[in-house]
Amino acid sequence: MTFTNEVGLDLGTSNVLVYLKGKGVVINEPSVVAINTDTDEILAVGEDARQMLGRTPSNIIAVRPLRDGVISNYDITERMIKYFIRKICGSNKFSKSKIIISVPSGITEVEKRAITEAATQAGAKEVYLIEEPVAAAIGASLDIARPEGVMIIDIGGGTTDIAVISLGGIVTSTMSKVAGDKFDEVIIKYVRKEHNLYIGERTAEEIKMTIGSAYQREEEVVMECSGRDLVTGLPVSVKVTSTEILGALDESLQLICSAVHEVLERTPPELSADISIGGIVINGGGALLYGIDKRIEKSTGIKVTISEEPKSCVAIGTGKALDFISTLERSQLNRRRLNI
Repeated sequence: MTFTNEVGLDLGTSNVLVYLKGKGVVINEPSVVAINTDTDEILAVGEDARQMLGRTPSNIIAVRPLRDGVISNYDITERMIKYFIRKICGSNKFSKSKIIISVPSGITEVEKRAITEAATQAGAKEVYLIEEPVAAAIGASLDIARPEGVMIIDIGGGTTDIAVISLGGIVTSTMSKVAGDKFDEVIIKYVRKEHNLYIGERTAEEIKMTIGSAYQREEEVVMECSGRDLVTGLPVSVKVTSTEILGALDESLQLICSAVHEVLERTPPELSADISIGGIVINGGGALLYGIDKRIEKSTGIKVTISEEPKSCVAIGTGKALDFISTLERSQLNRRRLNI
C-alpha cells in the first residue's frame, strides 16, 4: 500500500501552522526566512529567523515572504513551504503527500495559482485550497453543513476575513487588509509621533500583545518600551499606556467593525435571524487583542464569542477538511491534481 501524508497548512502572513493528520498541529512558527544574499543559502526559518529581524549584517536578510495574506516573494515562499513540510514528513514521503492550504476569501485566481504552484514546486502531489473562514468554522467545531447562518471573523496577521457560511459554502463575505500587521504599523507610527521614539516591528508587536486594547480596560496598564530617540539618535526608553494604544488603534478597529456591518447588510434575512441567535465567532491571532469581542459586540448588538483555540483554529479546520474533501470540493475547495 502506498503511504500518503495528509497535511493541512495555514499559510499566514505572520505565522505558518502545519497540521498533520492523526497528530494535530505539529508546527507553529513565524513566517520569516533568513537568507545569505552572497550564497543564496537559507540560514534560518521560523522563530530563529524572526529573532534576526532588524538585526542582520548587510549580507543577510530576514524577510516575511507573505504580505496582506498573499505571496510577495514567490521563491522564498516556496522554499519556506518545502522547509516546514519536509521537517515533519521527510523528503521522500512528501513527494506522495496530499496538502490542503487555507487562503483569504478575497484573493484572486492569480494569487491562488501562485500558492498552488509554490506547494507543487515544494513537492506535493495533490494540492487543495480552502477559504480561511470555512476552515475557521470547521476548526471551531461549527456545523457548517446545516441550512443555518454562521458568521466568522478571522483576524490574522495580514488580513481580516469576515464571512457568513451556510450549507458548507460562503454566502457573503469581505476581506480587509486591516489586521495584526496593520495594528503593529499603527503603533510604530503613534510612538514615533507622540514620543519621538523609533521602534521596530518586534517591539510594536510586544506592545500590542501586552497592553494593546480594543475596549477600555477597567485598570490602565503601563509598559516601558525601548527604541531610538529621533532627536538625539540615542537609545532611550519611554512608558506607554493601554489608553494610548486604544486611541491609536481606534480607527483601524472601526474599519473592522464597518466591514462586519457591510457583511451583515448583505446577508439574507433568514440567515441574519440565525446569526442574531447564534452570535458571531472570532478567531485568529487578532482575537487575543484585549476587548475585541466587546468592541464588535457593542458595534453590532450581536453576541460575540472567541473560539477556544483562536490562533490555531484555521490550521485545525484546514486539517479536518481533509476528511471530507469530496463534500467541500463542490462548493468551496479549489483542487489541483498533479501526476508526479
